[in-house]
Amino acid sequence: MKYDQVCLESIGYTLPEEVISSSAIEGRLAPLYERLRLPEGRLELITGIQERRFWAPGTLPSEKSIESGEKAIQIAQLDRQQIGLLIHASVCRDHLEPATACRVHHQLGLDANCILYDVSNACLGMLNGILQAANMIQLGQVQAALVVGTESSRALVETTIDALNRQTDLTRNQIKPALASLTIGSASCAILLTHRDISQTGNALLSAVATANTSHHDLCHSGQDEAADAAMSPLMTTDSETLLREGIATGTVAFETFLAESGWTRSQIDKTICHQVGGAHRKQMLGALDLDPAHDYTTFEYLGNTGSVALPITLAVALEREQIQPADQLALLGIGSGINCLMLGVQWQRSLVAGNPNLASSFSQTHGN
Repeated sequence: MKYDQVCLESIGYTLPEEVISSSAIEGRLAPLYERLRLPEGRLELITGIQERRFWAPGTLPSEKSIESGEKAIQIAQLDRQQIGLLIHASVCRDHLEPATACRVHHQLGLDANCILYDVSNACLGMLNGILQAANMIQLGQVQAALVVGTESSRALVETTIDALNRQTDLTRNQIKPALASLTIGSASCAILLTHRDISQTGNALLSAVATANTSHHDLCHSGQDEAADAAMSPLMTTDSETLLREGIATGTVAFETFLAESGWTRSQIDKTICHQVGGAHRKQMLGALDLDPAHDYTTFEYLGNTGSVALPITLAVALEREQIQPADQLALLGIGSGINCLMLGVQWQRSLVAGNPNLASSFSQTHGN
């Protein structure tokens, strides 16, 4: 897929104030660690994740999506009545129905003719939303589109901790499928896309490719839709080792297609932003794609894996820290369970980002990314 009419105009993001360190999670898992004689520091050592964040209890995804969406609109100084498409694209949503996008649309005061709906595709939801929005802009169906999402990790992490402590017969091998659940963090992000004719930035989306290997759809899954359960006690199992191996294999195929579609060589990619899983995934993925880690940017160390918003929020933080310069060619490399890959090629010009400057500065002082 190629584009010549679409710009990534602005990004708004919101982060929780509550920080949960990996060592704090291990402290809550003391009964398990003592019984299995697990060394302290194991969680951070394996994942590279030092901390993640939680929203306040009872926070609805729509609340933070509204906040992030408002930031993206305000910094772009766009007439919100020009937004013809709204997509809420995170795993987390307020209810089974109506679409979470309905409340976001209402609170943002968007036009009645704005098309709106939810999209869900594990960690690729936001990228899928961007792709759908780009297609409508490219076809001239809408002039501007807003893609928003908010992931909330508190319930999953706390339910996982409780389950691991409660099941006193678990072995070291049996706790492995729960490890990925302890890496999940909360965050919110919104991306505003516009037709180039009304863009103030000229951040051009140039190409996109999608690759699926759904024979591995069962490697990472939660139970049945927990939104139907008022108790909201989600559990997730992940075959992390196989998912890593097969995800990289699928990503390698997708990346070769991406190079062919974009017309770029590896040396012409100035910066890569990947889905944020952890240290081992990053090292092996960049190695398999033959990409220089020095040109990659990460946030998993202090945000954890924030699901569908992980890649766009990492892009936003990289822009805030001036890690991306005008005329840089960016490869946005998304890989999600299922297994799905979606990769976008963007030429950057001007940054319009509104986030949490105070929170961002606090972790920038302790993480030298």
